[in-house]
Amino acid sequence: MLLTPLEWEALSLSLKISFVAVMVSLPLGIAVAWLLARKQFIGKSILDGLVHLPLVLPPVVIGYLLLISMGRRGVIGSWLYDTFGLSFAFSWRGAALASAWWHFRFLSGLCGYRWS
Repeated sequence: MLLTPLEWEALSLSLKISFVAVMVSLPLGIAVAWLLARKQFIGKSILDGLVHLPLVLPPVVIGYLLLISMGRRGVIGSWLYDTFGLSFAFSWRGAALASAWWHFRFLSGLCGYRWS
């Protein structure tokens, strides 16, 4: 099985995005799942709602919200760009962030239901 250089580039980009998304969502998802399953605190229902937000809203809406907040003119994105030079819009970082956000819900939901 021989792949062209373009196919290798696409494969390496997909693996890079997947790896970063898992490394971001895994510790945060487990921590939030443990927090939601084991602790009582003010704002627990709001956090639970934010965790389940990707299941309720269409993926286009989630992508739009991420673009508004993490774009160069967004609230978080402008600070990250001005401070660290990081840009998420239309880059592999944005794809990894969107993938981590989407899979974060499934990870935290499965761990949380198992622990409760």
